[in-house]
Amino acid sequence: MLESATLLACFGGLASLAAWEAATHRRNLDRIPHRIHVAGTRGKSSVTRLLAGALREAGIRTAAKTTGTLARLILPDGEEVPVFRPIGPNILEQMRIVRVASRMSVDALVIECMALKPELHWISESKMIRATMGIITNARADHLEVMGPTEADVARCLAGMTPVAGALLTAEERHLEILEEAARDRGTELVAVGAEATPSVGPEVMSGFGHLEHAENVAIALAAAARFGVDRETAIAGMWKAPPDPGALTAHEIDFFGRRVVFVNGFAANDPASTENIWNIALEKHKDVGSRIALFNLRADRPHRSLQLARGSDFWRCADRIILTGSGAFSFARHVGDLYDASRLVIADDSRPEEVFERVIEACAESSLVVGMGNIGGQGLEIVRYFRNRSTARSHTHA
Repeated sequence: MLESATLLACFGGLASLAAWEAATHRRNLDRIPHRIHVAGTRGKSSVTRLLAGALREAGIRTAAKTTGTLARLILPDGEEVPVFRPIGPNILEQMRIVRVASRMSVDALVIECMALKPELHWISESKMIRATMGIITNARADHLEVMGPTEADVARCLAGMTPVAGALLTAEERHLEILEEAARDRGTELVAVGAEATPSVGPEVMSGFGHLEHAENVAIALAAAARFGVDRETAIAGMWKAPPDPGALTAHEIDFFGRRVVFVNGFAANDPASTENIWNIALEKHKDVGSRIALFNLRADRPHRSLQLARGSDFWRCADRIILTGSGAFSFARHVGDLYDASRLVIADDSRPEEVFERVIEACAESSLVVGMGNIGGQGLEIVRYFRNRSTARSHTHA
């Protein structure tokens, strides 16, 4: 009997603690008038940073949090601080970010969605963020082992973070009907920022970025900023000032004892379509190079992504040399099989960044284009830093 009473007391205490924590979190949310929850397959970190920059420029006290290449909390003055993760990434950290933002008395919080599993998208939105505005950049074939198996399933998964009685902005077009259904169900206004909005973001806008930004990211951030009454010129000025994600698409030119090497960082593009697009952009811009090298950083814990790149894409087959690094290098090589001339394949599976650099230099001609693809995680970011620190200008350039 005593044991039963003790158990009941323990359960009662835990229930009271959970209720108190939930009530505290709701009060923290109520102190933030505008909460913008950003999800999507590609571009969500960029859109988070772009929109936060636009709102800051307009005088709206704004905090932002990204979970792209590196988890960062962006303070109202634009300063960035790392997000402490004692047990690794966990969506519960979103509640901690809300608490910090409420204590800073911000008017707006722009926060990148962390969820992958369908149920976690719903929990993240309905319990943790309760957004006044949601943004879904796009729905593409990535993380299919969790969000799939099809691209339409990815769209359904992302639709789980549709806010209730708010607004949902999206640049997705192929699966727009799925998002429309979710918006109707939750009494939310759906704003489709389609391809017709992208041409309005012309060269005069894109030339102001110190890295290669995507016009569709700028277009959806502009549409979101306009709903806060921010005029176009102010929004663009703020976006130009916003620091890019560490994994943003950049190029670095290296003069290595007479050899010209152009390194393009495309590691952060996770899905095959985006990766192919970066490859084509790099080839188009650097037609004058003598050889083309595909540098894949691969992760053993992302086998489906490696399979997609190896068997589901063929753009890389025109490369003069392919260099594979990371824990998933041998897996990618097995998937490639007879699709590529093995004599042009270089495996540097567990090499340090400086060793990868040496392998690349060995493969280079008098002038070469090297495009990094696959994963920014693992040693991807360290490889980018290694090339950047040895570049001629030691600065970011357009890819």
